Amino acid sequence: MSLQTYRKKRNFHGSPEPRGGERAVSGNSFVIQKHAARRLHYDFRLEMDGVLKSWAVTRGPSLVPGEKRLAVHVEDHPIEYGGFEGSIPKGHYGAGNVIIWDRGTWQPLGDMHKAYRKGHLEFELDGEKLSGRWHLVRMAANGEKRENWLLIKGEDEAAREESDPDIIEEQPLSVVSGRDVDGAGDPPGKPSKARGKGKNVQAAAEAVIDPAAVKGSRKAPIPDFIDPELATLVKAAPKGKHWLHEVKFDGYRLQARFEGGKVRLLTRSGLDWTDRFGRPLVAELEALPVKSAILDGEVVVEGQAGASSFSQLQADLSEGRSDRFLLYLFDLLYLDGADLRGAKLTDRKSLLRLVLPADAQTLRYSEDFAESGEMVLRHACRLSLEGIVSKRADAPYRSGRGRDWVKSKCSARQELVIGGYVPSSVTRGAIGSLVMGHYDEKGRLSHAGRVGTGYSATVAKQLYRTLSALQQEESPFTGRLSATERRDVVFVRPELVAEIEFRGWTADAHLRHASFRGLREDKAAREVVQETTAENAKDTPPKRSVALTHADRIYWPEAGVTKAGLADYYLQVWPFMAPFIVHRPLALLRCPEGISGSCFFQKHVWRGMRKEIRQVDDPKESGDEHYVAIEDLDGLLGLVQGGVLEIHPWGSTLDAWEKPDMVNMDLDPGPDVSWERVIEAAREVRARFADIGLTGFVKTSGGKGLHIVAPLKPKTEWPDVKAAMKAVAEAMAADSPENYVATVSKAKRKGKILVDYLRNGRGATAVAPYSSRAREGAPVSMPLDWEELTPAIGPAHFTVNNASARLSQLSADPWKDFRAAEAVLKPVEPARRR
Repeated sequence: MSLQTYRKKRNFHGSPEPRGGERAVSGNSFVIQKHAARRLHYDFRLEMDGVLKSWAVTRGPSLVPGEKRLAVHVEDHPIEYGGFEGSIPKGHYGAGNVIIWDRGTWQPLGDMHKAYRKGHLEFELDGEKLSGRWHLVRMAANGEKRENWLLIKGEDEAAREESDPDIIEEQPLSVVSGRDVDGAGDPPGKPSKARGKGKNVQAAAEAVIDPAAVKGSRKAPIPDFIDPELATLVKAAPKGKHWLHEVKFDGYRLQARFEGGKVRLLTRSGLDWTDRFGRPLVAELEALPVKSAILDGEVVVEGQAGASSFSQLQADLSEGRSDRFLLYLFDLLYLDGADLRGAKLTDRKSLLRLVLPADAQTLRYSEDFAESGEMVLRHACRLSLEGIVSKRADAPYRSGRGRDWVKSKCSARQELVIGGYVPSSVTRGAIGSLVMGHYDEKGRLSHAGRVGTGYSATVAKQLYRTLSALQQEESPFTGRLSATERRDVVFVRPELVAEIEFRGWTADAHLRHASFRGLREDKAAREVVQETTAENAKDTPPKRSVALTHADRIYWPEAGVTKAGLADYYLQVWPFMAPFIVHRPLALLRCPEGISGSCFFQKHVWRGMRKEIRQVDDPKESGDEHYVAIEDLDGLLGLVQGGVLEIHPWGSTLDAWEKPDMVNMDLDPGPDVSWERVIEAAREVRARFADIGLTGFVKTSGGKGLHIVAPLKPKTEWPDVKAAMKAVAEAMAADSPENYVATVSKAKRKGKILVDYLRNGRGATAVAPYSSRAREGAPVSMPLDWEELTPAIGPAHFTVNNASARLSQLSADPWKDFRAAEAVLKPVEPARRR
């Protein structure tokens, strides 16, 4: 509760901010102050222990449940600050206008101090604008200097749908003075400068934006198309304070040109694509408070996990859909008669921030981070993002590829040229795989191997029609291809460019674990060269002997994951997954035609089963029914060949059928249960496990909930293990009947979480760590570190398609200590019913 940091940052002789004092007795006030500093943000403050605990919320609060808003924990403020409204002078810390956007009281739900220490505050607000249940959730630290939290609205009567008005846009003014933040420093009675569209905005903007005054800018007419600055691939994110780091977007690079009241959207090669992105995006650009401008950015479509998805962007463009486009802007090259390319990046971005309206629907400011590049990259990869772009903060804008902008990726990805295709072996009129290449410095097309996954059933047919029109007899590749490389290939004119994600290059310069992500219509084929770093230049694939038949069969039609793609995924996760599926009886969900065909559970051997899959006999059963098990990677690939999309192992090994070596508690939320409540339930299971001497490990289910798994010493038999887990589940239901049930009955589960202990009986199974799920999107059950368990990661966040990024940057297996934590299960007293 010290105000030392707050006072150290401020000069109270020049700033009107209150010096304040710490109070021995604390109340329960809250305040949200809209603060137009270098970047507009909202300061969210809760009264605790005689001070205001404070978070800077970049985009302000949202009333949509589950919509996460970054809240950076900042220094404590004095209680008196809750009444401050005015202007902090230029040159002082936090310079800019401040208004009281909302105020009222708050009530913690549970022990306030315990929740704050744990990093998950759940509370109710009673303000003039905000009310109902809210969450503040601390994100994993990972060594960064600042403490990042997430502000999330709970599900209640005060919540809104995504289609409802945004509270920030709907009520922008102070609850005290009625002013907007632009007029916070005005004397009483003076009209405020409302944010909106039209001449008023233009006048307000001109008063604060003077591009000609920026050092390094020069007066000039608006230039013709500016070749974009491009990032060079590097092995690791750069270090040092002179670098800014941004998330690498997975979309189309665009140059937005505002001239003569009209906007044009140009690709990185100068093609005019204005009409392709729909009216809403263009309309917001036309409403910017500028006369002329050139802005640099990237248009994206964000998927369910909140990350940009090139595949979904491609799909929307193909379908003519324009309601999901977002334009992330990260640079300002020209503004109202001033060429800004000679100015520092930080100055260009500051002007860009001023130009962009806070209430934009389709325009986004690309946030930058000054923390360690290594840390920012690690965060991006753990969330399965593509990577980051690091930029020198003091550098001018230089067209072309240089060293002022560098990119570090979570998994290798680059453009490659399509030189041929192999028709599908299972679907008429569709491709089965693409044959890729890249040009060398002499303009020769080098063969880079095949890509057999990543295209949906629809895209596979579209590519077939497009490539058929480009068919030619001769190979476009330099040098003679081997018989294997030529087999079944239809060669095409090398005119199309595709974005390919892959795990590395083999010793013979072919792609390894490659996946199609979409066509790149914005880049000429002749510009495509191989991007390499010391890290991805050469790689050795793991040994395997199982050859897949009909490897191009699409198992997940919309996600575009083929049989080959699933096999590639399992090759990557095998070292982590093996201990949980090897030498155990297995129950399997088979979908031989993919998820769009029939699926069925199978725990016994079947006709045509690969020889690498082992048949085993249950010592308690007699007869001709044999169970299945695997002992190595080839066994796992044999399951893939057999159409197995889910692997459910027993909790015991073949050496001790009757004595399980792990338990699994499945948290299955009923209707109307928020993801935050599931997270809290997982933490409670972990605590209850600890009470009986067990160490809980957490993973996403790939479905709706979470699994908490604990290792056991194989000393206790199934009946006692099941009884212990039942007692834990029933104790949770007895202690919090409003939150939990321990019975499977759906009638009793509405608004509650089923604590499913039935996975712990003999013959019962649970989906394996890293197993794929036979659900839309190809989700996987992903092990997590407990610190990662935040609303930023949902139950189906990780998929076969995006897991590579996470796995490539894991410094350690989050479950590496699983076996070291095994313990003998203690008897558990049955729960006493109320």
